[in-house]
Amino acid sequence: MKIGDFRHRIKFIKEEIGENDLGDPIKIRSEYANVWAKVTNLHGREYIAAAAVHLERTLLFTIRYKEGLGETMWIEFQGATYDIHFIDNIKYGDRYMEIRAMFRGR
Repeated sequence: MKIGDFRHRIKFIKEEIGENDLGDPIKIRSEYANVWAKVTNLHGREYIAAAAVHLERTLLFTIRYKEGLGETMWIEFQGATYDIHFIDNIKYGDRYMEIRAMFRGR
């Protein structure tokens, strides 16, 4: 993989439960990480398989390894939000990660 492939900025957002001024539980969203990524659409067999289960608006994000990412987070990319469906630490090498994420909305 070449450094020039990582040309898109993406944000990982996490949600935690906190408290408001009255002590009531509220959801607090915060940015977990802001990284450079290679972003590609699914194509070929991957696209056909995704379309069969209505996941055709899925993107593949490739990033340098980042510890602590989870499938309960989501990605913000070009003004849109994507739910993370799968995170792959490629060959368990702790160098790169591929993340499949489905379009949630704007």
